[in-house]
Amino acid sequence: MNKPRIAYLGTGANGAGIAADMTNADHDVTMIEQWPDHVEAMRRNGIIVDLPGGRSETSEVHVRHLCEVAEMRQPFDLVYLGMKAYDTRWAVELIKPMLAEDGVVIGMQNGMTRGTIASIVGPERCLGAVIEVTANMYKPGRVDRQSPREESWFALEDSTAVGPERVALAAEVLGAAGRVDVVADIHSAKWMKLAVNAAELVTSALVGLPLMHAAKDPALLNFMLATGREAVAAAAADGAVLMPILGMPEDVDTTDPAAFADALFGKVLSSFCLPDTETTCLQDWRKGRRNEVEELNGYVAGIARTNGLKAPLNIFTVEMARRIERGELPFDETNRDAMAAALAEHYPELGNLAGLPPHLAGA
Repeated sequence: MNKPRIAYLGTGANGAGIAADMTNADHDVTMIEQWPDHVEAMRRNGIIVDLPGGRSETSEVHVRHLCEVAEMRQPFDLVYLGMKAYDTRWAVELIKPMLAEDGVVIGMQNGMTRGTIASIVGPERCLGAVIEVTANMYKPGRVDRQSPREESWFALEDSTAVGPERVALAAEVLGAAGRVDVVADIHSAKWMKLAVNAAELVTSALVGLPLMHAAKDPALLNFMLATGREAVAAAAADGAVLMPILGMPEDVDTTDPAAFADALFGKVLSSFCLPDTETTCLQDWRKGRRNEVEELNGYVAGIARTNGLKAPLNIFTVEMARRIERGELPFDETNRDAMAAALAEHYPELGNLAGLPPHLAGA
């Protein structure tokens, strides 16, 4: 049997590290990337992945510029999509002509992008996925991967439309980069990840701090937890079932939505975060790019509104992020007091640390 042809479209910090793992596992991988300097650096030097403990791996990779997709002729059996959530539609349209007739696009992104992908290639050629990998990239061709393979986690949709053989193949290839759980309810799994993303990604970026640093401030910590609780409530209203993800114990208590939201956040801090870990949204702002606030907190706020729920801190986060992206505010600690005031206005009962996950008490 010929090796499946694999594309990884969007190879930033997470995508480059994952694609390198796939390549090193002897898979036929083509990386497709829109940052020209990053492409040229990888062509010259390979992709360099710095790992915890001072280890570094350099891998020779096959990488193409985004503009070179039109030059391709051989179709891909698997396309792992790592573009920003707001780039989903055009990116899938771009790669669609290069997708094999029985090929599959796997959405490796934040946010609820599966429906967009399926609307373009069809549900029989689309798999949803959840990813928890911690990595930074500040230089082209070099990844600071803070969660090594043995600590990286993925969920992959068990889709009857796609079929067991292709699901198994997609899981096998992805398994080169970490643990893969195949899940029947990808809608709920994606929502759980969105809930914790809503709590952490943009909120910590508002104050320009690494996530763990922000979580040491009680007001910021409670702001993030309350934002996550709003997201879990929106998830339930949207038909999602509270379920363990990120390698949480299967018997984790899901009967208390607020406590479960806190536990999700606690799992990220304890298993996927180092003291200097900056969220992808903060990295975007540092690079002068917009981040995914509309697809994260904005999506939560929209679902909450549709279902008659309130999500004031998610709305506040969106409004603050918009002001930052318009150049009206900096993304630094001067925003801390406004966040604390919003928390006090809407959730005065969260003025102390009671009810937090045990390892966060005293953070």
